[in-house]
Amino acid sequence: MTFVVRLLVNAAALWVAARIVPGVKFVGGWLPFLGVALVFGFINAFLRPIAKFLTFPLIILTLGLFSLVVNGLMLWLTSVLSGALDLGFHVRGFWAAFFGALVVSLVGTLLSMMIAD
Repeated sequence: MTFVVRLLVNAAALWVAARIVPGVKFVGGWLPFLGVALVFGFINAFLRPIAKFLTFPLIILTLGLFSLVVNGLMLWLTSVLSGALDLGFHVRGFWAAFFGALVVSLVGTLLSMMIAD
C-alpha cells in the first residue's frame, strides 16, 4: 500500500511542478503521468543515493545546498527517460529542473506529512 501512496504523492508533486514552474511541461493523460511518477520514483530510489554519495564533499562544503542541485539533476534525468519512453514530460534547462525539483520536494514533503500515520 505504501508503494501506491508514494507513487500518488510523487505524481501530485510532479503535477504541481508542471503547472507552476516555467520550463517543466507535461502533455498527456493520467496514465502516462503515473508512468512519469514511476520513473521519478525509480530514479530517486536507486540513482539519487549514489549521486548524493558521490557529491557528499560538495554537499558538506555548501552546507547541504548542493543537494538541491542533485535533486534538479534527478528531475532532469526523469525528463530524459520520460522522453525516451514517450511519456510527455519535459524539463527545459537547468533552472527549470532546479526550481521544479524544489517545488516537487516541498509539495512531496507536505503531502507526506499530511498522509503520514
